[in-house]
Amino acid sequence: MENLTIQTFKEKVFNFEINQEWKYEGNLPCIIDFYADWCGPCKMVAPILEQLSEEYKDKIVIYKVDTEEEQELSAAFGIRSIPTMLFVPLTDKPKLSTGALPKAELIKVINDILLK
Repeated sequence: MENLTIQTFKEKVFNFEINQEWKYEGNLPCIIDFYADWCGPCKMVAPILEQLSEEYKDKIVIYKVDTEEEQELSAAFGIRSIPTMLFVPLTDKPKLSTGALPKAELIKVINDILLK
């Protein structure tokens, strides 16, 4: 799992400064976890995301964005509570989900939205 800065986000996910319409820059679907080190629910989700990044290696990418470090990026997506996850399929618009999702729910989202 890779931590994204605003610069790497624009390179690997979406350059919102250039594009008005959503245009995903990656070649695998991804999950972006907006989190903070002090957030209890974020700490509960982190090991699940680690497991999923192994289980779905070569099928999806999981990124993390530290909302404390990347406040401009968090503001660009209107992140108001954490954890918030952005599910980004290859060809469709991304879907935002707030709150700590259990592993079964994350697997369902991966299969139904990212890998459909």
